[in-house]
Amino acid sequence: MTPQQFSQQTESLCRRAPVVPVLVVQDTAHAAPLARALVKGGLPALEVTLRTPAALDVIRAMADVDGGIVGAGTLLTPEDVRAAKHAGATFGVSPGATDRILDAAEAEDLPILPGAATASEAMRLLERGYTVQKFFPAEASGGANMLKSLSSPLPQIRFCPTGGVSLENARDYLSLPNVLCVGGSWVAPTDMVKQGNWDGITKLASEAAALR
Repeated sequence: MTPQQFSQQTESLCRRAPVVPVLVVQDTAHAAPLARALVKGGLPALEVTLRTPAALDVIRAMADVDGGIVGAGTLLTPEDVRAAKHAGATFGVSPGATDRILDAAEAEDLPILPGAATASEAMRLLERGYTVQKFFPAEASGGANMLKSLSSPLPQIRFCPTGGVSLENARDYLSLPNVLCVGGSWVAPTDMVKQGNWDGITKLASEAAALR
């Protein structure tokens, strides 16, 4: 699969809902009910970050949830890419982009949303064929104003901003022509997950799904 085809797939994914939940899950037992709650609320694309020992098992469990599209976030090495793909991830997300990460994703046929924070980084990914990118860390890198500034010179690129995005500022990003969706963790608060408050998470997901 080529970078252009990857970008087509990630664009289709990003258009499924205005928010992609960014999930840090400590307990595999929470995986399936959390995924079901988010999907029920209208957020089908789920990014499980590889920040916990349970992450790969969480991906395996979520991959079996009807209606869910499970991906792996925080891909930092080629080994992360391979492990995520073999665990059942159907897409990947990286905070930045290196040739080794991109090579591995292309070799594994794992559509990837590579990260960029500057015009030069975005242009380098564009040269390789990636027209859909993660803007990270969004708020720390200039927020919606930065993406608005990039839209004129780089209209070919569409972004999913992540990092500091919340219910309060998500619309600022989603109103921009070069933003497909946002990534956010507010739809699955740690305390709600620990308490098993799946109805509460479904309510937060429904609010997020209505942002567009």
